Amino acid sequence: MPMAEAFTLDLVREMAALSREIRRQVGVLLNRFGELEYVLVGDEKALLIPELFDYPLGKRMLRGLRLVHTHLKGEPLNDDDLTDLSLLRLDLIAALLLDTPEPSVQIGQLVPAGAGKTPYRTDPPQPVGRFHLDFAEFVATLEQSLEKAARGTAEVKTSEERGILISVTQKSRAEAEDSIEELKELARTAGVEVLSTIIQHPRQFSPRYLMGEGKMREVVIRALQLGASLLVFDQELSPTQIRSISEMTELKVIDRSQLILDIFARRAKSLDGKVQVELAQLKYLLPRLTGRGVQMSRLMGGIGGRGPGETKLEMDRRRIRDRIAKLERELDELSGGRYQRRQRRVKAGLPIVSIVGYTNAGKSTLLNTLTKSEVFTENLLFATLDTATRRLRFPREREVIITDTVGFIRSLPASLMGAFKATLEELQDADLLIHLVDCSNPRFEEQIGQVEQILADLGLADTPRLLVFNKSDLLPDMKQQDPLASMKARHLARRLGAIFVSARDKSSLEPLLVEMENRLWDAAGK
Repeated sequence: MPMAEAFTLDLVREMAALSREIRRQVGVLLNRFGELEYVLVGDEKALLIPELFDYPLGKRMLRGLRLVHTHLKGEPLNDDDLTDLSLLRLDLIAALLLDTPEPSVQIGQLVPAGAGKTPYRTDPPQPVGRFHLDFAEFVATLEQSLEKAARGTAEVKTSEERGILISVTQKSRAEAEDSIEELKELARTAGVEVLSTIIQHPRQFSPRYLMGEGKMREVVIRALQLGASLLVFDQELSPTQIRSISEMTELKVIDRSQLILDIFARRAKSLDGKVQVELAQLKYLLPRLTGRGVQMSRLMGGIGGRGPGETKLEMDRRRIRDRIAKLERELDELSGGRYQRRQRRVKAGLPIVSIVGYTNAGKSTLLNTLTKSEVFTENLLFATLDTATRRLRFPREREVIITDTVGFIRSLPASLMGAFKATLEELQDADLLIHLVDCSNPRFEEQIGQVEQILADLGLADTPRLLVFNKSDLLPDMKQQDPLASMKARHLARRLGAIFVSARDKSSLEPLLVEMENRLWDAAGK
């Protein structure tokens, strides 16, 4: 078939004759060279399009395939047709309306994001004999306009993922917005460019899609319009939900836990940290490993390849369990080494201080300023993953061991918490916990409560602690932007006995050092 034609009269007449004879819809999928890729036969009302493994969408805005199919009763393009057009990103969809001796044709095409209320446009039917479309020019122009609209959504490096963030919750609007703002920060840390955020408040959660199936289709279509490569859910998805959503779209589907695991994998530098991350990833993956190889490839990069049978699936599960057992043995050995090092510190008689706090509170920056060390710091969530330990010298020839720890975060799954036993072991030996708070964060009071709850869950509720409000240098700006927020921070500091510091400014740390010395030696009469 000529590349410039969407279809030929000969093809239309042959399809119409066959469809009328068998009383079923008949369709063909053609590529851009005019070559026949698939012949489809449905029932009287609909066609089922197979999974298009040979034509993955990837980062393209269009699939490179067009669908031409028959409608026996002459009905126009319907919701199923237009959903297929939108979800599969077809170059074009054409319905041959067979209610007259000479068929007419109706065309549907995608439109750029923001160009209308729907992601598609349909033209009025016209007789096939009068239909003319330079298909090669049409598809080139359409693809260019779709790509231009998607590029206008965000400036993205080619190495970055483009994501839609989705929260499906029954919490209040304010709580949902707070949570998705934190998800935005996690996405930024993971190198994901956020194209849009969606918050849904369903009456009840769907066991298959978390939200309703129709709403899920709308979300996927919106993501495809914007050129997204990734759907990120703020809630943890069950294996069934991951499978169902992945069957609907080729976009990668992950949840908050997996996003955090990805950040951990990027940040782990030591052998200890790498073992912990791999262990957490495998424990996350094991219950989600099903026979649907395609979905798993989108979830975790594809263990076992596409469509494994039961034998292959069991083999994958056994390998993962064996690997988990091996990593747990390695972790036990590493734990023994950490225990010996801690015992040497205890024998040395040096007090141990651990810095704890919500992620991105500035813990590593404080450690660096106090000890003049160079622990990696960046304005990202979980910039520090491996435990860092330094010595801090006080006047009168006094020294302490001071450790930095991985930041806490809301709703951290138990599997992730358990994987970072190394960091938590350091806390068990601490004589004093410095609870560092980013007082410039609008949610700092809530974050204090979440950190305190995690410490209580770890059996550290009775460990002495010192509350320190960091980033005090930002309070003047806060006062101008939100006077009430600035007043709240100062009032809470007075009520809780917190000390204000700016971790980047050594001169602001004097009150902290005095209070640490008092807590560790003077109050104890040492």
